[in-house]
Amino acid sequence: MPTITFVLKDGTRQDVQAAIGTSIMKAALDHGVTGIEAECGGCLTCATCHSYIDSEWIDRLPARRPEEDVMVECAMDVRPTSRLTCQIPFTEDLDGIVVHIPQSQI
Repeated sequence: MPTITFVLKDGTRQDVQAAIGTSIMKAALDHGVTGIEAECGGCLTCATCHSYIDSEWIDRLPARRPEEDVMVECAMDVRPTSRLTCQIPFTEDLDGIVVHIPQSQI
């Protein structure tokens, strides 16, 4: 099964297997990844699934939609690679993606 690597706030890595078609946020929740709270459940009304996508992967993702841009700007410590993981569908092309959890996430 394809894998997502989450780099936690303390630098440790947590590899999770994810089903194709699920969001990166859902995969994180299903595996108890610390720092992905997803308070809105993926409805794009919060930024509690904010993460940084590793720079080697960022260009492989679909562009942020305007609605995501608005919510990302509500997050703390926004960077050019900031994304809401609820808005990233996991595809075969993303097998091995590396997602960094911001220090500011709970």
